[in-house]
Amino acid sequence: MTQTLAATEVTLGDLRDRFGLTRTTDAVFSPEWDISASALTEIEKQALDRVPKNYLSQLEAQSMNEETVKMVVVAPLLDIAGFYRLPFTIDSEVAVEVTATDESGVRLTGRIDTLIVQKQLWILVVESKRTRFSVQTAIPQALAYLLARSQQNHAAFALITNGGEFLFIKLHGQDPPLYEFSSTFSLLNRGNDLYKVLSIVKNLGQSLAVL
Repeated sequence: MTQTLAATEVTLGDLRDRFGLTRTTDAVFSPEWDISASALTEIEKQALDRVPKNYLSQLEAQSMNEETVKMVVVAPLLDIAGFYRLPFTIDSEVAVEVTATDESGVRLTGRIDTLIVQKQLWILVVESKRTRFSVQTAIPQALAYLLARSQQNHAAFALITNGGEFLFIKLHGQDPPLYEFSSTFSLLNRGNDLYKVLSIVKNLGQSLAVL
């Protein structure tokens, strides 16, 4: 009998046991994180400087839900990165399903907030009221979605954000599938971590658009 698990409830242990998912310690596995923000234009920086101000202003007044985070933080970021123009496409609330490779026949199901760039780059938005658990709470869900993609021969990426924190994940569907994290970027850090976030997003978009 096939067992169905919700992607929002799955753990890293489940993914390890059911799919052989393994975190790599190879230092050269994720060169995508080592992108300099120096190439950003002054116009891009000025636009990014408004985002933390808007986010913190809203956070003072309310506990933001996913839709507010997408409007205040995610939408401006994707706009500046050029993801609202071809060859990129954006789908929201996409259903995903992945079946385990072992004899247990476990099936993971769930929905994702935003799927972009030919199913190789995923954006997961965590409600700000859950920030006491940080973006780390969405890591198993993000990895489950990456496992469900169709192009297993290419690396895939996820960006998790609750509006204030940002974490990238890279997964390559080899045998066993390997993954690694970026550093966690925060709007509460000195300076503006969105410079680095945008640089990574733009670099991923340029590389994935040709797949």
